[in-house]
Amino acid sequence: MNALVATNRNFKLAARLLGLDSKLEKSLLIPFREIKVECTIPKDDGTLASFVGFRIQHDNARGPMKGGIRYHPEVDPDEVNALAQLMTWKTAVANIPYGGAKGGIGCNPGDLSISELERLTRVFTQKIHDLIGIHADVPAPDMGTGPQTMAWILDEYSKFHGHSPAVVTGKPIDLGGSLGRDAATGRGVLFATEALLNEHGKNIAGQRFVIQVQVYTVSGYISFQGFGNVGSWAARLIGEKGGKIVAVSDISGAIKNSKGIDVPSLLKHVKEHRGVKGFSGGDSIDSNSILIEDCDVLIPAALGGVINRENANDIKAKFIIEAANHPTDPEADEILSKKGVVILPDIYANSGGVTVSYFEWVQVINLWARPVQNVLMYFYVLCKLQNIQGFMWDEEKVNNELKTYMTRGFKDVKEMCRTHNCDLRMGAFTLGVNRVARATVLRGWEA
Repeated sequence: MNALVATNRNFKLAARLLGLDSKLEKSLLIPFREIKVECTIPKDDGTLASFVGFRIQHDNARGPMKGGIRYHPEVDPDEVNALAQLMTWKTAVANIPYGGAKGGIGCNPGDLSISELERLTRVFTQKIHDLIGIHADVPAPDMGTGPQTMAWILDEYSKFHGHSPAVVTGKPIDLGGSLGRDAATGRGVLFATEALLNEHGKNIAGQRFVIQVQVYTVSGYISFQGFGNVGSWAARLIGEKGGKIVAVSDISGAIKNSKGIDVPSLLKHVKEHRGVKGFSGGDSIDSNSILIEDCDVLIPAALGGVINRENANDIKAKFIIEAANHPTDPEADEILSKKGVVILPDIYANSGGVTVSYFEWVQVINLWARPVQNVLMYFYVLCKLQNIQGFMWDEEKVNNELKTYMTRGFKDVKEMCRTHNCDLRMGAFTLGVNRVARATVLRGWEA
């Protein structure tokens, strides 16, 4: 199912459970702004190449819009629109003061050199710089992008607006990035998994995990999506808690070891060989079978729509943790629900990244650059944010705060499940949609 159609379907089901006014429902569904730009760059060989970039700004009722920028051949308006909408509900579920946005460029980063990627990023930033900003729309890394991409955006944006370290998150540490940000989504997946398993009287130790991931190579550098940004951290942290990783996959192939994969050795192999293929600590299997391998917990951490009506009946996992965005189609949801499979939805399960992005943002936002007209309000904000430019949290504090947010988020989702007698996906959607709807009404949406 088309990603936007599926996301709209889940939103409308949540709106119906909440009893939202039809006009308000329509208002929440329509994006605030859609941006489409042409990005033409000179390639290293002297030829010109043109790419299409998008930035969908979905909603800002609860704060500045927030969402990643991905570089991938399949980036299109519908996908970006769906992901922007999911970011709106995700930030609301996490209860951080952001709205939702998403961006991307239709390209294969593996076909571009580092200098070509830099030129492409800078041209894209030039086209959208007046529509993003510290208090308007704050980009972050996503599939095919990373801290270096954010550094280029920061530098290009600053040429127009002055030094603005809070205009992006997921930056390198030396440019104001947060400790723990690289592992944040994977660590959030760990905390989410712990919360779910504890709810069912289980813990991570002894459970068998399968992680489906994806990895791209970029001109000799490894640009990870899934196994690098999410999957590898989830695997590493789950392994440290006693979980058994029995199968993993990436773009190079898939491996399986029923006795458990040695994750540190696998990470070393991936770094040296740019993929899991050829790893001696497991047997090679068909990548297409990774989702139906026998396990207790399945963690899809790659592209959307990978769990669908064609393979849902064959999935053997008892729990699915959605580390990727929209990995499960609604038709698969229904099939898996009838089988008794418990799905922890993406807008909660993978919210660790945006939560730590929020920590980063409030640590570097330059309050001094804004006129302080109300001293009492200034000190209130100072106390609420806890950190301003120059005062950075250590990694232990970042991780502890993340656990607090993820634990509280799970309790909030479960409360909505009880209130509306629904599953975890609708519990998360009703929680997020309700918070955005309340903020929208309070701000006077009909004026």
